[in-house]
Amino acid sequence: MENLGKLLLRVSVAGLMLPHGIHKLMNGIGGVKYLLGQAGMPQFLSYGVYIGEIVAPILMILGLYTRVSGLLISFTILVATAAAHAHEIFKFTEYGGLVIELNALYIFAALAVALIGPGKFRLGNQRGFWKE
Repeated sequence: MENLGKLLLRVSVAGLMLPHGIHKLMNGIGGVKYLLGQAGMPQFLSYGVYIGEIVAPILMILGLYTRVSGLLISFTILVATAAAHAHEIFKFTEYGGLVIELNALYIFAALAVALIGPGKFRLGNQRGFWKE
């Protein structure tokens, strides 16, 4: 059951992140460049969104380099949160939830995947970065 839980977490985090990256691939990353520029961050970082929102989720779904993928997704959302929502980090919605709660959920769920590993339901039997 533990391995099924790891698979469910991996596929849900990565499967929900992937459409964000596909949208940026289809429509360009001009908005990401703009947000990074407004936040005083280098605009070349915007190309990292393809790694953090397309490559890493695909690898995570497949169970390849899962721990690294989790760290990449977490870092991508952390940068996105800092660029687009820095002024809202400690603000609440009218319903009592944090404004950035979805971002926080992505960050911590991807970190959890990085810490617990892929489980046995993965493509191949790769051992790397951290051993299970």
